[in-house]
Amino acid sequence: MVFVFYQYIKKSRNFQIVKEISSVSAYQDIRWKDLSKIESQLDSAMIRTLKFNEKTIWPDKYKSYATYLLSAGKNPGLGIRNLHKQGITGKGIVVAIIDQYICLDHPEYVNKIIEYHDVGCNAPSNISSYHGPAVASLLVGDSIGTAPDAKIYFVAVPSWTKDAKYQADALNWIIDKNNTLPKGDKIRAVSVSAAPSGIGTLFTKHNSLWDSAYLRAIKSGLIVIDCTSDNGITSPCYNDINHPDSISKSLPGYPGIAFTADSTRICVPNSLRTVAEEFEQGVYSFTYCGRGGISWAEPYLVGVLALGWQLRPDISGKEMIRLLYSTSYHKDNGTKIIQPEAFIESVKGYPKLN
Repeated sequence: MVFVFYQYIKKSRNFQIVKEISSVSAYQDIRWKDLSKIESQLDSAMIRTLKFNEKTIWPDKYKSYATYLLSAGKNPGLGIRNLHKQGITGKGIVVAIIDQYICLDHPEYVNKIIEYHDVGCNAPSNISSYHGPAVASLLVGDSIGTAPDAKIYFVAVPSWTKDAKYQADALNWIIDKNNTLPKGDKIRAVSVSAAPSGIGTLFTKHNSLWDSAYLRAIKSGLIVIDCTSDNGITSPCYNDINHPDSISKSLPGYPGIAFTADSTRICVPNSLRTVAEEFEQGVYSFTYCGRGGISWAEPYLVGVLALGWQLRPDISGKEMIRLLYSTSYHKDNGTKIIQPEAFIESVKGYPKLN
């Protein structure tokens, strides 16, 4: 395990060397790539599809547009920033993330992680994965997150092992930790950008351990938002990068891929988004994703739940999920898209509990 892990780190450092490329295609990962000599292959529509970071080198003609996309992609869209302006930021709410290892100092989420616990990564504290910083920023990032004033417990797991035991151990750790916390400091929801069991899972071992931990979490009152076929509730969608608050312009699915609607799930924005990046401690950056994975949906949705709990901490997780569904925006094909502002209005009008 340790050997495999350090091979993984060595590989990730090697791909950070900037290299010149002679061609580019839609949806390509061009982080640490030099495109300065292939201007003729680029246009704004193509650039919107790509995955790039601040180390990507552009022809002069497109430098300003790439900078614009990196900035515009930080906006969660669908009215989230309007809610933030009203002071609805998740303040006072505690949630958790189970994901890959991170450094704790990225400006997007520094001082927002109450406790960091490593289950099987054994990662040095001065290196980070790509995935961990991304999901943390999508949930509590100052400029990226849906709930920038929420606090998180972060449990790092080695997802690359495809062993669901680590995810199960992480969730059980969160449950046990929650049992020790006073009422006002309880963890309310857990974001898990993985599918440790169910149809289509990439995890090949100990799937039943995750199922048991999931049931234990639900019985304890925790809401677990994961990517599983059995319990997950998210589907992908993407906003218009130039009109991110327009839900009518939000499209279900992934850019450039045929999508079949699932009316039992809620579509959550996960493409044309910018996320935090930090591979080595103190080296802060951002990555723009023209096509994101379903992984980006879970932290977004948990953040929206945190906004609701800030206003009405007395509403149960199960009821919050019901309100998310009942206030969603319905497309003609039956697809439901999360509608944060309508959700918050519903939370505000929810009957007071005795």
